[in-house]
Amino acid sequence: MSDAMKGVKVLDLSRVLAGPYCAAIFADMGAEVLKVEEPGRGDEARMLRPFSGGESAYYITFNRGKKGVTLNLKKGKDLFLRLVGDADILVENFRPGVMERLGLGYEALREINPGLVYVAISGYGQTGPNRLLPGYDPIAQAMSGICSVTGWPDADPVRCGAPVGDVLAGLNAAIGALAALRHRDLTGQGQLVDIALVDSSVSALSSLTQVYLSEGRVPARQGNGTEAAAPGGSCHAADGVVVFAAGNDRMWPKLCEVMGRPELATDPRFVSNAQRVQHREELAALVDDWASAFTVAEVVDKLRSAGLPAGPVLTIDQVVADPHLAGARDMFVTVDHPIAGPVRITNSAIKMSLTPPKARISSPTLGEHNNEIYQASLGLTENEINALAADGVI
Repeated sequence: MSDAMKGVKVLDLSRVLAGPYCAAIFADMGAEVLKVEEPGRGDEARMLRPFSGGESAYYITFNRGKKGVTLNLKKGKDLFLRLVGDADILVENFRPGVMERLGLGYEALREINPGLVYVAISGYGQTGPNRLLPGYDPIAQAMSGICSVTGWPDADPVRCGAPVGDVLAGLNAAIGALAALRHRDLTGQGQLVDIALVDSSVSALSSLTQVYLSEGRVPARQGNGTEAAAPGGSCHAADGVVVFAAGNDRMWPKLCEVMGRPELATDPRFVSNAQRVQHREELAALVDDWASAFTVAEVVDKLRSAGLPAGPVLTIDQVVADPHLAGARDMFVTVDHPIAGPVRITNSAIKMSLTPPKARISSPTLGEHNNEIYQASLGLTENEINALAADGVI
């Protein structure tokens, strides 16, 4: 087997989650990813919990498969420009304007490397009145509308428990970079890929936003359900919650049979999806009444046996022990960190038949590959490297 991105060189200047996740996707696919960090400090994610063997497992997860060097971008600008000259992709998530003030923005770097794909990830994007505001995942979820439709109708808006704004931005950044790389391979021209956390979160909300764009109606929180179809969402078994779907006209009669209430399929209140949505609360009570007589496992089995989508609400410990996810889908792997030792992390969700992405090695310690990169790539001597370290350049 080969690697889909073999031979592609990536400079990763990003920190914490969105940018590092984007670059980790490239590393999983076989790209040579060089993590560039501030001397003596590094990515602030190195300080984020959880820790494994004294090292941040958070950092290890999102910086797997990368080599690492330290470099002060102000003092070591010339060294950085030499690294840029040989790069295919650069990923950064500084606030807009920071790289320009350093003389390292896209317009400056394209003069050195016209084929460079420059990926800039920020809270609000490189343009617009909010461009200079600091942006974080919870803010992106709030300002995109995600919080407004998450939670229960009689409770406050809440953010999704996962950092979906960061993750979506990282995914969109990787998709944009790969498309730009394809264009570069055809034309020789690189380009700027401008990704915003808020934009990415807005795009995830497309189906609900379309309700307003088409009907002028503002969607409200629906708990685990959806205003588009009923019944569905969640029901309460004797020992927990089951999430299911039975909203369309093909699935609804099947649910009626499972519940032992076939007559409900032709009940005027429920005969069409439009009617079921109108009477969703009555439906929810009927399904809950049926489910409460069985365990979660029994409800899930009955629904699945009828061909209906259903699943238990798994806790994280159950997810990492699940035979489908942890076994067949290989979603959790162990990498060997030079200090922490074996660390179990989440694997790539992308499965490919010929070039399967995978977490290859652990994350680098701070400046771990300074000698290797600066000697092999830039031709510096050991004495020169030691002098740069003494001056705080690397």
